[in-house]
Amino acid sequence: MPAISAVIITLNEEKYIGRCLDSLQGVADEIVVVDSGSTDNTRRICEAKGCRVIHHDFEGYVEQKNWAMQQAKHDWILSLDGDEMLSEELKKSILAVKENPVKDGYYMNRRNNYYGRWIRHSGEYPDRKLRLVKREKAIWKGINPHDLLTLAKGSSIGRLKGDLFHYAQDTREEHRAKTELFGTIGGKSLYLLKGRSSWPRIILSPVWRFIWNYFFRLGFLDGREGLYLCYTNARQSYLKHLTTRKQASPRPLQRRKGQEKSST
Repeated sequence: MPAISAVIITLNEEKYIGRCLDSLQGVADEIVVVDSGSTDNTRRICEAKGCRVIHHDFEGYVEQKNWAMQQAKHDWILSLDGDEMLSEELKKSILAVKENPVKDGYYMNRRNNYYGRWIRHSGEYPDRKLRLVKREKAIWKGINPHDLLTLAKGSSIGRLKGDLFHYAQDTREEHRAKTELFGTIGGKSLYLLKGRSSWPRIILSPVWRFIWNYFFRLGFLDGREGLYLCYTNARQSYLKHLTTRKQASPRPLQRRKGQEKSST
C-alpha cells in the first residue's frame, strides 16, 4: 500500500483550514503545509493538528506548489488548497487507490461554493482537477494565478468518484476583490509569456466568456449567483488582457543619424 503526502500551500487560511485538515484524517500519511507568512492562526491550527509546517516566501502560485511538492516524504501526492476538503465518497475513492494504484494520476470533480450556495452550472461544475499524482510524473504549470497540475506525456490517468468541496468566496465583495487581484496577476504573467493582447481580444474575450458560461454552460440555472459569477469571471478575463497593454513600456526614442550620444 503506497503512502500519500497531502500538500497544501497557505496564507491566512484560518477560516477553512481546520475542516480541510480534518477531511484528510485516515487518508494522508503526512500533511505538509507550506505557509508564506500567515498573520492569522493558520500556522497554529496546522501545528495543533500534527502537520509539518514549513515557511517559504511566496514566488507565485505555480512556483510555490512545485516547491511544496518537493518537500513531501512520499511518492504519491494529494494536493489541496486551504479552502478545500474531501467529501466522504472522495475519501473512499482515494483509499481504494491506495489499495490498488493502477494509474499515474487521478482526476476528481471539484464542487464550488459561492456566497453560501453550491454552484451546479456556470462552468463551475464539474470543475475537474488533477490532484492525486505520482510525484515523479507530475509538475505544476499554467499561467499565474491559475496553476495547473500536469502529468508527463504517456502517463495513465484515472478518475475518482466523489467531490472535492471548495469554499471559493463567501461574499460578492470578496469575489470582486479577488477578481481585481487575479486579473492583474494573470495579465502580468500573460504579458511575459505572450506579450500584449490586441484591443479586439480585450473586448471580445470577456464577452465570449460570459456568453459561453451563462448560456451554453447553463449559468442562468444558478439564479442570481450564476449571473454575478459569470459576469465576475468575464470581468477577470477583461482585466487580464487589459493589464497586458499596461505592461508594455514605450519604445525608447531612436537617435537621429549623426546625433551625438551626449550633449557638450
